[in-house]
Parts: sequence; C-alpha cells; structure tokens
Amino acid sequence: MTDPARANLIDRLFAAVAPVAALRRAAARRVLASYDAGTPSRLRRFSRETRSGDHLANLQSASIRTQARDLDRNHDLAKGALTVMVNNIVGPAGVGIEPQPRSVSGEILDELSRQLLELWRDWQRLPEVTRAHSWASVQRLMCRTWLRDGEGFAQLLEGSIPSLDHGTKVPLSLEMIEPDLVPTEAETMLPQGGGIVRNSWGRPVEYRVYKRHPGASVRLFQASDLKTIPADRMLHLMLTDRIGQGRGVSVLASVITRLEDLKDYEESERVAAKIAASMAAYIKKSEPDQYAMETDAGGEIIPRDMRFRPGMIFDDLRPGEEIGMIDTSRPNTNLQAHRDGQLRAIAAGIGGSYSSISRNYNGTYSAQRQELIEQWTHYQSMTEAFTAQFVRPVWERFVALALASGLIKAPLELDLATLDDALFVGQTMPWIDPAKEAQANEILERNCYKSGPEIIRARGGNPRETLTQQASWAREKAERLGVQNAAGDMSSDATDQENDAEDNTENANAA
Repeated sequence: MTDPARANLIDRLFAAVAPVAALRRAAARRVLASYDAGTPSRLRRFSRETRSGDHLANLQSASIRTQARDLDRNHDLAKGALTVMVNNIVGPAGVGIEPQPRSVSGEILDELSRQLLELWRDWQRLPEVTRAHSWASVQRLMCRTWLRDGEGFAQLLEGSIPSLDHGTKVPLSLEMIEPDLVPTEAETMLPQGGGIVRNSWGRPVEYRVYKRHPGASVRLFQASDLKTIPADRMLHLMLTDRIGQGRGVSVLASVITRLEDLKDYEESERVAAKIAASMAAYIKKSEPDQYAMETDAGGEIIPRDMRFRPGMIFDDLRPGEEIGMIDTSRPNTNLQAHRDGQLRAIAAGIGGSYSSISRNYNGTYSAQRQELIEQWTHYQSMTEAFTAQFVRPVWERFVALALASGLIKAPLELDLATLDDALFVGQTMPWIDPAKEAQANEILERNCYKSGPEIIRARGGNPRETLTQQASWAREKAERLGVQNAAGDMSSDATDQENDAEDNTENANAA
C-alpha cells in the first residue's frame, strides 16, 4: 500500500475506507506512470544488471576474449570481418606520420622535419624487441588484438638495456603484450587484486604482468610470477563503452552469439547438402511378398546391384516395382537471403561495412557511395582512437629520445612545445569512380575549398615528398630528352607563380 506519509489526501481516505481499492489505485498509478521498457513481462526479457562497467569487464572480458579468438581461428566470416576492420583502420602501411615542428613565429621547420623523418624511417624497420615485425606489421597486429581481444598492451623500452640491442639509431623498442599476461581481478587470487594498480582518481600507476604466458603452464601462478612495469612505460589500448571501465571488451562481444548461430546453421546446411547428394532413388514395391530377398539354390542372398549413371534407363525392374526419387530440397534456396540478413546485423554490431564483410558489392553507384560515406566516419573514429592510444604516444617518446640522444639538431627559432607535433594520416576513403573523384578534387582546389597538400594527404601521401619526387622526375625527364635548362626554367616558373600567389594574398588582405 502507498506510504501514508507521502500519499495525498484522497489516497489516505481510500486507505481508511477501502484498503483494497487503495491498493488497486496505487498499482494503477505505478503502471500508468512507468516506461514500457522499464516494466518486465512474461513476453520480454528484463535485465536487472546494475554492476559497474569496470566490474563486468574484469569479470567477463577473459571469457569473451576466448570465444572471440576461437571465432577468429575457426570461422571464416569472423576472421574476414576482423581483417576488413584492420584494413580500414590502419591499412597496409599503418597510420602515416608527417612531422610538423614549428618556429616561434609559427612556420614549419622543413630541415628539422626532414631529420625526424629520416630517423623515423630507420626506426620503422626494427621497432619491436623480437625483430619479427616492421612498424606497419606492429600496427596491424596491435589493432587486430585491440579489436578481437578488446585490449592490448605494449611496453616502451628506452636507452641502454642489458641483453637488448635496439638495432636502430633511436634507442627505443616496443614489447607487445597480450592481455592474458595482465590478469584481471577475476583471474588472480592475489591480495593486491588485478594486474592494474590505480591511484585514488582511477589513473593507472603500475602494471603487474606475468613473466610468461599463463597458457604455457597449468600450475597456479603466485606473486613471484609477476613483474611490475611503471605506467609511464606501458601503453594500454582498450575498447570501452562505459565511464570508469578499466579493461577492454572485444568488439565481437555483441555478435558472438549470432556468429556462432550462423556458423552452426551453415554447417547444418552443408551436411544436409552432402546427405542429399548421397541419396539418389528408392525402389517402391506394390506387394508385401516382394520385399523378401531373392536367394540362390544354396539359400544365399543374391545382392541386387543397380549402378546409376547419367541418362540411364531402368530396364531391370520387376513386376510391381517402380522408382521413387528422393527430393531433399537442398541446397536451401533461402540460405543466401538468411545469411545476408545475419551479416547485415553483424556488420552493424561491430561497426564494419556490410559490403566488405559479405563481399556483396551489388548496388548502384549512389548506393555504394552512400554506404561508404556513412561507414567511413566510423573507420575514422576508430583510427583516431587507435592513434591516440598507440601511435601518438610512440611518436612522442621517439622524438623525445631522438632529442635526448643528440640525433637531431634543434634550431634556435624552434618552439620546443611543437617539437613532437605531427599530422597523423589514416586510411583514405577509396574511390568508387576515380574520374568523378579526381574532377571533384580539381574543382575544390580551383575554388580554394581544398588545398593541394590536403588532397595529397587525403590520398595517404606526404605533400613535401610528392613535390620533391615530381620535381626530381621532371628534371630527369628533361635531361633524358635533352632539354636545356628545363629544370631551371621550371623552378623559375614555380617561383614566379608562388610570388604571384603571395601578391594576390597580400592584396586580398589589404582589401
């Protein structure tokens, strides 16, 4: 019954005169004032999960990670979906970096940028401790781990370290660490809790990491099996959906059940098709005594052998017999439609492109373009998250070590705060119709809505390197054709055009 202290006057009167009616009145008020989504019923599952995102991730991320890895190993659709995501987030060459150090007046220092790029190219060959991966391969592997497992770790190893040869000019190496080596609270009985130690504000202070993979042994691990890594030397990539969540959860978490159901259904259809292919026909008899097996004089059953072949004629049927054909309705004509519908739902769940995941590229140019534009926003968001958690911190530490090692010469006019500034160039949106895309860029540049360097960056190139290669190619071509002073004339024309552009800008500002 409604609490009398909070009930209005009418409710109190009902409670005093007719208690049963008062109860019905209070129940009706609760029903009318509620959300349908907040009211459970026998026809709708009602979740009462109120635990924090951090608690749920610590409790269940390892189990989800195991299932996601199994799908990656054994399910072609799951493996293909992850590959599509990795290809569009980091691409074949990884996230590109264009240094942007500036002077105190705001101008980009080209010579310093060139020095950083040369050191960066040298470091990209051997970026990690095993020397088994290039920088592009490291990014792809970390991105796949990040998506499939929900998180990944990398330790930054700097300077002189016993038994470690960096192999590059800048003394920096990465140690990639699977999330299994950083235990959750549910995976360890240690009094300290899980593998991430945080301060009162929730910021990581240190990471406790197993010295070897837990899957390499069945014995129970103890505190002595862990090593401690300071937080400033550890990079932690994780996928989170809730505020305060400290461990990542696989991007496949919401679609694992659907993927497993689709895998089982397709397997059932394949088995049914194999069985159907093994069935040919049966002999239908009209009289019960015809079902007796024919025997020879010695009482041995005479086997009846009818070999099927294309275009055969059944000319040895006995009186009263006829051939019945087995129709199994396999393969199922609705399989493709059902599979496409499930793949659309899976693509929506993980944020991937349906056309790429299903390899179904049917549709008009406008439809393909619309899907690509809407999907590319998600890929760009994922690229930005990956860059912020992994690529940018590695670059900043690389630049700091290059300066500390005396490998770069910082000019006096350098604004030190901009030394590690850079443009991080992710994957470019692919062209559906190259001619139309090129014409659109040409019109945008002509009307000053987009600059040439911006177009080059959008295509994954470095403007300075592109122009340098173009100038070098023009000089080589001029020399090969025997044109005198062609390079000098071209440089002069380029300088004149640049001066004209500056004059026009100054006149426009004056106006």
